[in-house]
Amino acid sequence: MIANRGEIALRINRACQELGVPTVAIFSEADRESLHVRQADEAFCVGPGPVGHSYLNIPNIISTALITGCDAVHPGYGFLAENARFAEICNDHGLTFIGPKPSVIALMGDKATAKRVVRDAGVATTPGSNVLSTIEEAHEAALAIGYPLLLKATAGGGGRGMRAVNEPSELARAYASATAEAEASFKDGRLYVERLIRAPRHIEVQVLGDEFGTIVHLGERDCSVQKPAHQKLIEETPAPNLSAKARDALHEMALRASRYVGYTNAGTLEFLSAGDDAYFMEMNTRIQVEHPVTEMVYNIDLVKEQIRIAAGEPLGYMQKDLVARGHAIECRVNAEDPRNGFAPAAGTVSKLVFPGGPGIRVDTHLYAGATIPPYYDSMIAKVVAFGDTREVAIARMERALRETLVEGVSTTIDFCLEILASPEFRSGRYDVEFIPARMLVNGRAGQPAAR
Repeated sequence: MIANRGEIALRINRACQELGVPTVAIFSEADRESLHVRQADEAFCVGPGPVGHSYLNIPNIISTALITGCDAVHPGYGFLAENARFAEICNDHGLTFIGPKPSVIALMGDKATAKRVVRDAGVATTPGSNVLSTIEEAHEAALAIGYPLLLKATAGGGGRGMRAVNEPSELARAYASATAEAEASFKDGRLYVERLIRAPRHIEVQVLGDEFGTIVHLGERDCSVQKPAHQKLIEETPAPNLSAKARDALHEMALRASRYVGYTNAGTLEFLSAGDDAYFMEMNTRIQVEHPVTEMVYNIDLVKEQIRIAAGEPLGYMQKDLVARGHAIECRVNAEDPRNGFAPAAGTVSKLVFPGGPGIRVDTHLYAGATIPPYYDSMIAKVVAFGDTREVAIARMERALRETLVEGVSTTIDFCLEILASPEFRSGRYDVEFIPARMLVNGRAGQPAAR
């Protein structure tokens, strides 16, 4: 069963098709005409459009998997992908959850707990609190840590349930809105707080682990090009302008933490990097949106590896066998209006042309005439460019985005082209404050519209 929607549902279905594994897709009423519904071997509706009634509806999802005779569930990313209880329920019903063990998801999928665990493993973390129960606890933690700080949801990702707080007067409102957003997105409104490090780089390390104790990393990705709401827009690998010392340290910390918890399947450890120093931020116990750039430079299908590992197969290779070649960049094409604080732009796609040519990959569920519903994340495609060098990858990405045509809704295509052409990106010397600072200089709204 593919317990997700959109491009990641299609991505999983393709991997299954190549492995000869039949698939069952689930969909909401709003996604009845979606491409993943057409491509799967079978497809069943699990509820109406809102996520709480469909893609987060555990009883409907599990019962559909059992009725259709599934023996495994791939959660993709978002929704229930990092829900330890969902993984437990799958296992309790004889369904293999394609991901780490539920106990490991509980440890590492919960961001506050994960920081405590990796500290025990000897990995540096940013100063932060335990899970907060009340706004009073948040005030106490803020006093101990100091401003500016960051409120973060313990579950999920994608920048949801995250709020920067610069002074005490902002805390109560930020706490309330972050809690509500986290509850709506993940059915888990718990928060923790950590020190806000100004202008760091956001660098993550991809890991794979099998059931036989083999754990490897597949390099790092720089995810510092982010919208003001901390949502990634452009990712690349390898990270530019990263010293060999810093790169080796990131890889070593990722492996150390993964071994410490006995990690299996695919996972990503995220770090804040400043110079040669790096601090563990969180671990995503699932496949990442930006996994294609890693696949391009390592020539490994990460989704197939997830399925193989879950089926009990060994990785079949060691760290010394993994060699990165070339450079890859991913641009997220979102149905958003960058000139209006990245406000979502639901609607119907009237005309659609995606790029091709050497070194270009497009992951999307979009087609001409498709309707983009208002209930879900606004990402509609990922354009990935590969080249022998970073310069070639950038040139191919610019060419690919100029070839792309999406009519009927606003998109981030022109904004991505603007970023790619900027001196900061060209030099590879940018950080997480790059887009917010650039928007302020250009007189654009610095915060996304309310969702």
